Amino acid sequence: MTTISPGGHIGILGDGQLGRMMAIAAAEMGYFVHIFGPEENSPAAQVSHRSTVASYSDKDALKAFAETVDVVTLEFENIPTDTVRFLNDIVPVRPGAKVLEITQDRLFEKSFINNLGIETAIFANVESMDELIQAIRQIKTPAILKTRRLGYDGKGQVKITESSDLDDVWAGMKNTPSILEGLVNFKMEISVIIARNALGKTAAFCPVENRHKNHILDITLAPADIPDWLTEKAIEIAEKIAIKIDLVGMIAVEMFISQDNQIVVNELAPRPHNSGHWTIEGCATSQFRQIIRAVCGLPLGDPAHHSNAVMTNLIGDDVQRWGALLEDPENNLHLYGKKEAREGRKMGHVTRLLPLNQKPKA
Repeated sequence: MTTISPGGHIGILGDGQLGRMMAIAAAEMGYFVHIFGPEENSPAAQVSHRSTVASYSDKDALKAFAETVDVVTLEFENIPTDTVRFLNDIVPVRPGAKVLEITQDRLFEKSFINNLGIETAIFANVESMDELIQAIRQIKTPAILKTRRLGYDGKGQVKITESSDLDDVWAGMKNTPSILEGLVNFKMEISVIIARNALGKTAAFCPVENRHKNHILDITLAPADIPDWLTEKAIEIAEKIAIKIDLVGMIAVEMFISQDNQIVVNELAPRPHNSGHWTIEGCATSQFRQIIRAVCGLPLGDPAHHSNAVMTNLIGDDVQRWGALLEDPENNLHLYGKKEAREGRKMGHVTRLLPLNQKPKA
């Protein structure tokens, strides 16, 4: 793999806040960033050297974009795989189409994880009313019916209980290929973010605890308050997934800790992750600098944390608290440059650092 030195040009597919923070990190490391996405004056474009506003299916725009950069990476996993393959014929795309094919489809993703001998929730493919009935007989209720593709922050899913009207449930899914998942009786949700370069070197950040509100990440506590052996096991699982999926880039592995301290993998996100924003202030190398290192063929940075941290998302009108937040000098405030504060929209985050001997609390 050819090293892309500072002064090189990095293309990013996607124009939201993850792309924004990737672009900032890349610029600090001496790179020029070209954003490709559908939104005018996007969060990522605001801080980038160059941007192209176009559809991911616009091959003329994609070709022109690819010819200006040395490597392409992405800020979210639902980029069409045809787009990635088209670009990869012109310029390296990291991670590649194989990773996206697995992580874009919940059935493929869970099957891939299980085939590695790693536990997930019990699941069944559902593509008809008959298959839904059969899946419920197998898995029982309560369970969660999710679309196989797309959907995030609680979208595209419905909880099924013993009293649910299955005709209404399936009608609401509009015959979309789906997956039924059994509920996991968990005591904690954690994630591990791991980077891997083309030489096969990996570097994982410590597991963190994630707490959600209305299906959206609310608070991340770093590190997760779990035993050392469980920390090691979580990192081993993330490393195994990164290697077997042949990752070049970064992947977040979301996991449940069950009541009896078993790890159950929930889902994968092959990109920087909301639960890693605290690494900007809390680690020797942030997740955003780390993905730039990984896709440019640089040595990976040290992921060790020099401080514990609490990261809180600013959702919707929470962003109006920016003034009060800045009155506390220990708050590290990040705003994403979004004009409209809609309900459920991530507008920014704030991170507070703590000494290593002080447990983070919400």
